[in-house]
This record gives sequence, structure tokens and C-alpha cells, in this order.
Amino acid sequence: MHSSLAVTIEGVPLGLAAVKFWTRKKFKGTAALKKKINPTRIPIEKKESVRWLENLKQSTQLLDHSERCIHIGDRESDIYELFCAAQEIGTHFLIRTCVDRLAGDGDHTIADEMDEVAVKGLHRIEVRDSNGDPDQAVLEIRYRKIRVLPPIGKQKRYPALTLTVIHAEERGTPKNRKKIDWKLITDLPVGSRSDAIEKLEWYGLRWKIEVFHKILKSGCKAEESKLRTAQRL
Repeated sequence: MHSSLAVTIEGVPLGLAAVKFWTRKKFKGTAALKKKINPTRIPIEKKESVRWLENLKQSTQLLDHSERCIHIGDRESDIYELFCAAQEIGTHFLIRTCVDRLAGDGDHTIADEMDEVAVKGLHRIEVRDSNGDPDQAVLEIRYRKIRVLPPIGKQKRYPALTLTVIHAEERGTPKNRKKIDWKLITDLPVGSRSDAIEKLEWYGLRWKIEVFHKILKSGCKAEESKLRTAQRL
């Protein structure tokens, strides 16, 4: 089950905006297969990750006013085709990135450009350590508008996009938790420290869908119910 949860910018849940159910024909050997092929050369329509594009389109159609929607996703949704689909529909996205894409004229990467950017502000946030105890983190914020290129094998099909990259890296090394290091990419304008902080806070709302899925699995026992149904069949 791949779902999209709609929330206001204040974090109030409005309900599910899109849901996709699917099953794999093959469960074993998929990890080994990835080592034999280049996933960037496979059309998105033939990959399971097309569900991200389908949910983007479905939720945008349901909510209407596509220009007022911001689609937020974790690193699994760092898909160039999704960026292009959002642009075609006229909607927006804010994604935690994991891919160091080619940038500019193609002779360097996003990371190369971000290494040149000075810290443009600090932001203090409340967090919890691995024991659940309250803690604080001071984030160094950097951002830059960058010309981002599609994967080499898909440059004939997809255009280059001008996007904004935001890096929020924690100062120092915390003792009882992982160091915060967020790298976000968005088509939204970011012209100041407050703009960048706003986008960081919006990305933080993504955790609500994790809670929703936890409720389904742990509270509603959704996976156990599915197993019992399968056994009866």
C-alpha cells in the first residue's frame, strides 16, 4: 500500500489523497537483479517507483488547485521523472534527496556546487535522542538555485530543471543519536534563511505519514489481517 496523506501547513491531517495497492510477481532475487542492471536506464513506467508519479497525479486531481499543493517525500521519492511530472501538472514538490545529480553544464555535480555555498543561517530545533529524551540541535543552513540535469541515459527525454537545493547539517556530533543531515530539493523559491526554515518545517510534517502507517500496522493489525485473509483463500 502506497498512500499520500494530505495535511495543512500547520500539520492538521485532512485524510488520504491517493492510495495505490500492488503486489510483486517475484519477491526473491530483486536485490541481486539491481546489481546487474542500470536502473537509471529503465523507463519509469516499467519500475515500481512509478507509484510515486501516479500518487502525485491522483492526489493533485483530487485536491484541485495544483499550484497550491506541495508534494513532500523521503529519499525513496528522489526521482527525476517525478520532478518533471510535477512541472507538467503545475504543482510543487519538496523531496529529501539522495542522488548527487549532474548540474550546470554537466561538468560537475550538485554536491560540487553546494560545497561552494557558505552557511547562510542557523536554526535551532527540538529533537529526541535514541532513549527518547529531549535534546536540541543547531542546524547550519545553506541553499542555492541550481540547474539540475536528468540522468545521462534519459537526457533526450527529459529537460534540465532549475531547482533549489537546501542543506541543513547539524553542528557538532550528538552522543545518543544520529547527526541530522538533511538535503532537500524543491521547485519552490528559497531566497532567505526564513524561506529555508519554512521548507525544513514543511518537510518535518512528512513524519505524520509514518505515524499513520504505524497505526495501521501496530494498532489496526492491518498486516496480520491481510495474512489471515490470504490463508483463508
